[in-house]
Amino acid sequence: MSIIEYEVPTWSQISDMLLSQAQKILSIPFKPDIIVGISRGGIIPSRIMIDLLGTPRLAFLQIEFYVDIGQSKLQPRLKEALTTKITGQNVLLIDDIADSGKSLKLAKDHLQQQGPREIKTATLYRKPQSIIIPDFYEKQTSNWVVFPWETKETLRKILQSSKGKRAPNQEVAKLVKAGLPKQIAERLLADLLKELKNALSY
Repeated sequence: MSIIEYEVPTWSQISDMLLSQAQKILSIPFKPDIIVGISRGGIIPSRIMIDLLGTPRLAFLQIEFYVDIGQSKLQPRLKEALTTKITGQNVLLIDDIADSGKSLKLAKDHLQQQGPREIKTATLYRKPQSIIIPDFYEKQTSNWVVFPWETKETLRKILQSSKGKRAPNQEVAKLVKAGLPKQIAERLLADLLKELKNALSY
């Protein structure tokens, strides 16, 4: 595995980014009738955005792609399709990051088949290699972004990495250096080690 550099935005930074994005969306002649979040990364940004934009409807679809930090399947898979009707509607499609861009493209193609009036896409981050450029994004990065809503999951993957491909202590230290509060890292690690101990006792 190649060396991974992390970026750890805080809740405050996320709030600032979403507020900035909402202001950009409100400044153009596009008023979404519904926001569709890509589960799981787009769930929290979508919920905040309906508040900031005053959009009345919120729906989700689920795409499965990443299996580990920096590792994905060859192609994303639509795990749960959108069941809400969007025919003739303006749709704002939201995810937390456009990494390869494949998940965002799959989601947009899926929605396009349902006859919306217009679809615009929004993410907090975009990576240079993304095959799709979101209509709205706040920051470009090449780092592995660890959002506040996936911190424990990230630490779990580090601890579970097989055959020493990642040195857990070094990776956690990098996360702390990138902005993860040390106290939170320590509390979550304690919980994870307790879970591991309980699992081994069975």
